Amino acid sequence: MKKLLAFILAAVMTASLCACGSSKGGAEGSTSAKGGSAAGEAVAASDIKVGCIMIGDENEGYTEAHLKAVEEMKKNLGLSDDQVVIKTNIKEDEGCYDAAVDLAEQGCNIVIANSFGHESYILQAAADYPDVQFCHATGYQAKSSGLSNMHNFFTRIYESRYLSGVVAGMKLNEMIKNGEVSKDKCKIGYVGAFPYAEVISGFTSFYLGVKSVCDSATMEVKYTNSWASFDLEKECAEQLIADGCVLISQHADTTGAPTACEAKKVPCVGYNIDMIPTAPDAALTSATINWGPYYTYAVQSVIDGTAIETDWAKGVKDGADAITELNDKTVAEGTKEAVEEAQKGIEDGTLHVFDTSKFTVGGKTLEELVESGDKDATKLKDYIKDGYFHESDVESGMPSAPAFTFIIDGINSITK
Repeated sequence: MKKLLAFILAAVMTASLCACGSSKGGAEGSTSAKGGSAAGEAVAASDIKVGCIMIGDENEGYTEAHLKAVEEMKKNLGLSDDQVVIKTNIKEDEGCYDAAVDLAEQGCNIVIANSFGHESYILQAAADYPDVQFCHATGYQAKSSGLSNMHNFFTRIYESRYLSGVVAGMKLNEMIKNGEVSKDKCKIGYVGAFPYAEVISGFTSFYLGVKSVCDSATMEVKYTNSWASFDLEKECAEQLIADGCVLISQHADTTGAPTACEAKKVPCVGYNIDMIPTAPDAALTSATINWGPYYTYAVQSVIDGTAIETDWAKGVKDGADAITELNDKTVAEGTKEAVEEAQKGIEDGTLHVFDTSKFTVGGKTLEELVESGDKDATKLKDYIKDGYFHESDVESGMPSAPAFTFIIDGINSITK
């Protein structure tokens, strides 16, 4: 924590210096009050250079999805391979700052980093290189940093997690009907990476999707404390199955959990990628993010010389989120129709994933918690309005990063 605070302080101090014209890479008068260029001069598509910092590589699903987005962006904008520099397996430490500096020094006009723990280092680099645009996935500090060349982006992944929850709930109903599980034993297991808002928001939306069609379901969550560890995810899934969980889902980046499910003959819902090749007899579908729209948007903005939004978040309606192919071998009858109905509601605004009438926390709605002076609810009261929690609702002024941290009734989150 001390290291994180130190880097943020350094970013703020460096930003102040940038305002006096002493930063790297910028001509005097070319920066904003805190050192960043809101929108630089237009750059010809043939001249632009893009840098990418990835937490993993093509062997884990999360980074694979980002690498696909890079390819989509290149195709959409007509960029050649030598116009994009990708640094993979960059840890959430000082090496991230070094990678960002190297990309800026190589002449990259925009640098995109993809992991939560990269943010403090990207903030520091953004302060040091005001004429380079820095975009960070899953973070939340761009707005408060005051650096107008610093941007956060995410998607409304909670929408596709809700839809994947509908798939899981339909499967539970089929299992109850077939006598494979009793109604009071519909316990789902969830393999989480860390007990962060991003993960809590994800498993809550998944669970609410399940509950929308199978009201008796409960859920147990365990954490690996790693974004990507095949062995830990497999072990965690096995523990959940041993605890009596009859269906498994995940917010973790490898095929570890589906591998365990295939061996134990337990249905599962994956994340990031299609898990059918890994678990042909267990996988139902996966919640997935298409980062392509953002990569294309951000790089196009630099080409055009237009400002990149400080916070960006799109969902299923804009093609940024989806579920992967339904496994006809494993999904319940009527699943496709149930998903289509739910998706239609999300897209037309008649279904809000975090509808506060659909869940409670300690027996109270979020509105009741705010009224009672609950500390956590009061902190997030600006999100709680119009009958739902405005997760990643940038149009309403909310950050793109998830903020939902409540453990709702029906979910047992085990952090030990």
